[in-house]
Amino acid sequence: MKDLTDLCYTSATTLAAEIRNGERSPVAVVDAFLERIERVNPEINAYVTVCAESARDAAQEAERAVERGDDLGPLHGVPVAIKDLNRVAGVRTTFGSPPFANYVPDQDDVVVSRLREAGAIILGKTNTPEFGRKTKTDNPVFGASGNPWDPSRTTGGSSGGSAAAVAAGLAPIALGSDAAGSIRIPSSACGVFGILPDFGRVSAGPVRSDAFQETLPYTFHGPIARTVADAALMLEVIAGPDTADPTALPEPTGSYREAADARVELDELRIGYSPDFGDFVISDAVSATVESALDDLSAAGATVEEVDIPFEGSWEERHDAIEWVLQSRYVGLYENLKRDADVDLLTTDEPITPEVRSRIRAGLDLDTSTLAAARRRRTAVYDAIVTGLEDVDVLVTPTLGRTAFSLDVDSPTVDGEPVHRMHGWTLTWPLNLSGHPAASIPVGFDDTGLPIGMQVIGDRLGDRDVVSTSAAIEEAIPWEETYPPEAIGGDR
Repeated sequence: MKDLTDLCYTSATTLAAEIRNGERSPVAVVDAFLERIERVNPEINAYVTVCAESARDAAQEAERAVERGDDLGPLHGVPVAIKDLNRVAGVRTTFGSPPFANYVPDQDDVVVSRLREAGAIILGKTNTPEFGRKTKTDNPVFGASGNPWDPSRTTGGSSGGSAAAVAAGLAPIALGSDAAGSIRIPSSACGVFGILPDFGRVSAGPVRSDAFQETLPYTFHGPIARTVADAALMLEVIAGPDTADPTALPEPTGSYREAADARVELDELRIGYSPDFGDFVISDAVSATVESALDDLSAAGATVEEVDIPFEGSWEERHDAIEWVLQSRYVGLYENLKRDADVDLLTTDEPITPEVRSRIRAGLDLDTSTLAAARRRRTAVYDAIVTGLEDVDVLVTPTLGRTAFSLDVDSPTVDGEPVHRMHGWTLTWPLNLSGHPAASIPVGFDDTGLPIGMQVIGDRLGDRDVVSTSAAIEEAIPWEETYPPEAIGGDR
C-alpha cells in the first residue's frame, strides 16, 4: 500500500518524465489513482463523477504511443481532475445544479481540449457549489466535500473538489476557476498551490453566448497542484489565445516551466507585506504563521517591508463592487441557460440553492448607475493595488482570514468576530476586481493541523514573476512533503 501512496503523491512533472522515458506505465499510474479514489473519495467527496473506463482506455492508448515512439505531449499519460463547471465531452457535467444532474455535453471546453491534446488523462469531475456560487463546496446534487486534513471541515470553494483531490493524492494536478477566489481559497484551505495567471491567458471556451462575461468580474482558469513546477507545467499547456475569446492575450512570450526552474534569488526579492489587505479581519494563528514565513524569507535574504495599500472607502464599499458585478454575471448565466438549455432557474421546480436565485433576482434589479458605481470602485481598487506594487516585486497577504471551518457552519467568524459569511474571511476577491495575477502558497498550519496559505500578488502581465517568486518561496519553505493524516487513506 505504501508504494501505491508514493505513486499517487509523485509530482506530475516526475510522472510525465518517467512515462515519456518508458520508466513508468501510464496504465499502472491510472490504475493506482483509480484505486486510491475508490478507497479515499467516499470520505471526502472530492470527485462527483469518476471516468474509470475512459481513463483506462486512454491510459492503454498512451502506453501504446510510448511503445510506438510517437511524439508525446508534455502531459502524456498524466492524470488530471476537472472541475465540474468545465464541460467535458461525453462526461456528465452538472455545474452542481439539479436541472443539469444528467447533462452530458458534446463539446470540450477549450481548456479541457488543450489538456487532452497535451496527453493528459481525465480521471473525472470534481465537486463545486452550484454554478461556483459559494466559498464553500456543497450543492444539492452531490452534497459537501470534506477537507483531507479533517473531513469535518470545509475545503473552501468553489474549486474545493479539485483542491481536495490534489491534497489527498487523488490527482497530481487539477483544473480550477476563480471569480472571487475560487482557486486560491480551497488551495489555502487544503494546503496546496493554486495560481491565477494573467487575465486572458487561459481561455475557458467553448464559444459563449456572452463572450465578455468573464470580465464581470475577472474570471481566471488555472492549475491546482502540489508543487509550483507542476502548476507551471499545466499552465504552459492551457495558456494561449483562442479566436473565440475577445479578451484573450497573445501567446506567452516566455515559458512558465523555465520561470519555475529559474526562480528568483531571494536576496534580490523585494516583498511588500499587507497584513490585512486593507481592512480584512485576520485570526491570530493566520497572522503568526504568515509572519513567521516572512521572517524565514527575510533570513534567507529577501527584503520584506510592510506596505500600505491605499484603498478608497470602506471594506463594505469595495465589497459592494464585487457583489454588483457578480449579480450582473448571474443575470447573464440566467439568460443563457433559459435560452440555450431551456432552463429557467427562477421558476424551475428543481431545488436550486437560494444563493443562486437571490443573486439572479438582485442582478435583474440592478440599474446602470449602480453598475457605473461598481466600475468606479473597481478602478479605485486597481489603482490602489498598482500603487502598492510600485516599490516592490510582489505583494503578499494572508490568503484567508482563518483556517477551514466546520461543514455545518454557514456564517464563519474570525477569532469570534462576525464577518461577511461569503467574502469576509477571504482576502482573494479584490484581485478579481483588478485582474492582477496571484497565487496561494502553503506556509504552515494552525495548532489543530489545518493548513494556512499566503497570497502572492504580481503586477499585471507579471504572472511569470509570480511563478518564479512562488518557486523561490517553495525552496525556502518547502511544503511538498506534507501530507494529510493517515486517517484520510494515507500511509505517511
